[in-house]
Amino acid sequence: MRKTRAYLHLIRPVNCVMMGFAVIIGAVLTGLNDLNAFWPRLVFGFVTGFALTAASMAINDYYDREIDAVNEPNRPIPSGATKPKEALALALFLTAVGFSAAYLTNVPCFLTAVIAWLVFVAYTTVGKRSGLPGNFLVSAVVAIPVVYGSIAITGPVVPVKLNVLIFASIAFLSNTGREITKGIVDIQGDKSQNVKTLAVRYGEKAAGVVAVFFYSLAVFLSPIPWFARLVSIWFIPLVAVFDFGLLASSFTLLRDTSRENARKVKKNMLFWFIFGLLAFVAGAYG
Repeated sequence: MRKTRAYLHLIRPVNCVMMGFAVIIGAVLTGLNDLNAFWPRLVFGFVTGFALTAASMAINDYYDREIDAVNEPNRPIPSGATKPKEALALALFLTAVGFSAAYLTNVPCFLTAVIAWLVFVAYTTVGKRSGLPGNFLVSAVVAIPVVYGSIAITGPVVPVKLNVLIFASIAFLSNTGREITKGIVDIQGDKSQNVKTLAVRYGEKAAGVVAVFFYSLAVFLSPIPWFARLVSIWFIPLVAVFDFGLLASSFTLLRDTSRENARKVKKNMLFWFIFGLLAFVAGAYG
């Protein structure tokens, strides 16, 4: 039981579920009325998003074990709850599950899953130490599931719809802000391992300002689907909550860029992201 809890802690199930649902939302945003006919692809898509996200979390903790020993000593590997080789074995198993589900969806989805996985591995092994470019790599991986869900339903021949691209862009921008905020939280461990985040290079205050810039860009994009008549009126109340959450968190971060407050903002962002997901679903079928 202790080992099971450690594995769950390692893969961060909330993140995995969100990425699985991001794939579903990408499918929903295609606008097809009879998605029931595609339920096997939706199931495989969810499994792909969940499994590859879980694998990426385990790989990240494997490579971050020395940094986490400083920043997050209660994480499974530095706390001793999980051995590094066990985390890596779990990541390889989950990767195999994700790739298998992607292949069972269709070949374009399999290729997209492989590309997303390679981007994340590039981030973990090389890009992380680069700071902002590494943040962009992570955000690309977060945005890909939305496009993946669209490809799972329509295939590569049909152009990706505008609302899918807007949602993927919002996911990219808001997650970039979250990654920069995370750099404030991890500043001590990152310094010890020469990870050149914005917080390490320019200080917590400057990093907070740049994070807020990306949050604000996400908020700026959010009304476009409504003005472009891509969504129904039910999009408005949910996206308003999303926008309020990002702006409120931005104000809080600008006022206080301490490690403790940045950690709170980083965690709250996952909650606000859920409203962003729901806004596009409601807008597509409301």
